[in-house]
Amino acid sequence: MNVAKNLPSHLPMNSAESSAESSARSTAESSARRSVARLAVAAGAAAASALLLCGPAFAHVSVQPEGEAAKGGFATVNFKVPNERDNASTVKLEITLPVGHPLSSVLPQPVPGWKAEVTRTTLDKPLTVHGRQVTEAASKITWTSAGGKIGPGQFQQFPVSLGQLPESTDKLVFKALQTYDNKEVVRWIEEPQQGAAEPDHPAPVLTLSAATGDHHGGSGTGKAADGAHSAEHTDDEHADGEATAASSTDSTARILAVVGIVVGAAGVAFGVLAGRRRSA
Repeated sequence: MNVAKNLPSHLPMNSAESSAESSARSTAESSARRSVARLAVAAGAAAASALLLCGPAFAHVSVQPEGEAAKGGFATVNFKVPNERDNASTVKLEITLPVGHPLSSVLPQPVPGWKAEVTRTTLDKPLTVHGRQVTEAASKITWTSAGGKIGPGQFQQFPVSLGQLPESTDKLVFKALQTYDNKEVVRWIEEPQQGAAEPDHPAPVLTLSAATGDHHGGSGTGKAADGAHSAEHTDDEHADGEATAASSTDSTARILAVVGIVVGAAGVAFGVLAGRRRSA
């Protein structure tokens, strides 16, 4: 009988305890949701930063040698042209060659969908190449669309064999004009200065390595040097394919890194939420 009389007095306490537990659980879940939201924002910011770091590799027209570009020798270089517009395609590229260091041999490699034209200029002072006097040198290369184009989110490489590279400088500056099909022209003509911030529209710069006996264009006779140049050109074409594959692999690795950041942050967020629910 005494037990029956005491039951009603216990019921309100159980109800109060249940209400307190429900309130605590609700508070914990709300806090966990806020933590997940903060982590999601942080993950998004980290992913955005990673994508921005990937951007500069395709930010402007650039030039890179296949192998080395040794002073006094010949080299195959790639002019890499990205499309920076979302609503237009690149249909023309003009590369001005350095007049202070004239190049007697400029041979563009055929690119499907593009027509290449080399403009030559008479030199004020003749050059000696392979023991012969050269009175003309290339001053400009122009690639014009012949059905091809560089669309939004794409880039194109334009390979060129250059020589004889000068021995009196450590770099060659190539000013570039990029034309879109909406008639916009972007002028990549600002020469980067050592120790200064990169300009908004930097010109492509080719860094030359030290001269070597194997690449010194003036060390042989005409036929021997021409044969060596032809063999070097073939090797460089093979290297061009390898460089393109390496570029694709590098881009894939960067994308996977961004995905990893987002997945990792999401895992931490769910771990925090699950831990707080168990604590509650």
